[in-house]
Amino acid sequence: MQSVTNPTAGSRKSSHGSWGQTQTLVYIYILLVSLFISPSLHLLWSVAFACLNSLPLGLQMRKPCCEKKDTNKGAWSKLEDQKLTDYILKHGEGCWRSLPQAAGLLRCGKSCRLRWVNYLRPDLKRGNFGEDEEDLIIKLHALLGNRWSLIAGRLPGRTDNEVKNHWNIHLRKKLLMMGIDPNNRRSLLSPTLTKSNASNDSSSACQPFNPATASETISSTCLPDLNLDLTIAPPLSHQNLALN
Repeated sequence: MQSVTNPTAGSRKSSHGSWGQTQTLVYIYILLVSLFISPSLHLLWSVAFACLNSLPLGLQMRKPCCEKKDTNKGAWSKLEDQKLTDYILKHGEGCWRSLPQAAGLLRCGKSCRLRWVNYLRPDLKRGNFGEDEEDLIIKLHALLGNRWSLIAGRLPGRTDNEVKNHWNIHLRKKLLMMGIDPNNRRSLLSPTLTKSNASNDSSSACQPFNPATASETISSTCLPDLNLDLTIAPPLSHQNLALN
């Protein structure tokens, strides 16, 4: 007697498609949580599969924006820059994932975005930073820290990479030369100076009092000229007092 098997058994798939990385992580998390909640294995598996089947397709693993085999990873050529610039000026930025194929470029969407934002967009400001820009970077860095994208958003025409390089190369050294800590904006005191001042104070406190040296130090100090009129007026007579 032959056994009848279901041809669809073992090949049945969920209606939501193949499992993704997010579904696997959620599945493991549900199992770990359910072990502490439900002692019944039947209820455990039913809850796990019910939650996994209810996941939308958007939670599945995102596909790469381009094929790695067919993309260029070297330096950008003038022709590629011209293609990217012409397409964005005509159609706008749009979706960076589909832009390389629409513009006829064998590049990744991220590479196109960085090339446009950091080098090709027409509103970029070239040249050195001005004093007002440097003062603004110092003030914003004190508030925001190393959030270069937020700092660059307050500087029209400057990129976050450009602001970061200018801070690390120029402004940080400038603050150190001024005796200011670039991290907390506090003054930097040399430990040798503090030790010498403390030793001088302790030595002066231990020395006995000498009136000769004290008079010399008092005479050497500059006293302000009070310009007081010390003339003595004659006493008033009794007759003048009676008349008054």
